Amino acid sequence: MTELQKGPRGQRRGRGARERILAAAHDLFREQGINNTGMNQLCEVADVSKNTAYQHFTSKDQLITEHLRQQDPGTMPEVFDRADLTPRERLLAAFETPAASTLETTPLCPFIEAAVEIADPEHPARILVREYKKSVAVRLTETAREAGAIDPELLGEQLALLLDGASVRTRALGTGAEQTAAGIAAMLIEHAIPQTAPLRL
Repeated sequence: MTELQKGPRGQRRGRGARERILAAAHDLFREQGINNTGMNQLCEVADVSKNTAYQHFTSKDQLITEHLRQQDPGTMPEVFDRADLTPRERLLAAFETPAASTLETTPLCPFIEAAVEIADPEHPARILVREYKKSVAVRLTETAREAGAIDPELLGEQLALLLDGASVRTRALGTGAEQTAAGIAAMLIEHAIPQTAPLRL
């Protein structure tokens, strides 16, 4: 087997380079935004040459799109695929956050970030954002239907809007809005889904 070409500071190009590029994109886009991150800086952080970067991603636009795909490829499986929870409990779980969460650990939703920073509605990343946000609403609606909601489509859209609003408010104010959002979600679910037992928060 021939030796792989080496990139900056002796790193081998090829194997592992793609993962390093995506990891660098994740950190830089999160810390300083998409538009403020250039390919030169990204390559330096990923420890790859620009030639190597463009072998894996033909453009920054393609990198942004793949970065978003990596964020949540299964549409919140940690919530919607939990067999240990009832459908009603899964709806509430969508609003749970780790006890130690801070603005640094729960930044603005990367899909919202991309929608704000990328002006072109036909940009592949913007198209992916629309598809993802619709998929979240669909999964919420499906779960609401399983839970017996009177109008699952309405509840799904309400909860999707609430999730996005909490993310933006947390980013804007520097304080978590998740607890307030969880309380509002509980009230919406209480109203929309007939029940015989009290909600578990």
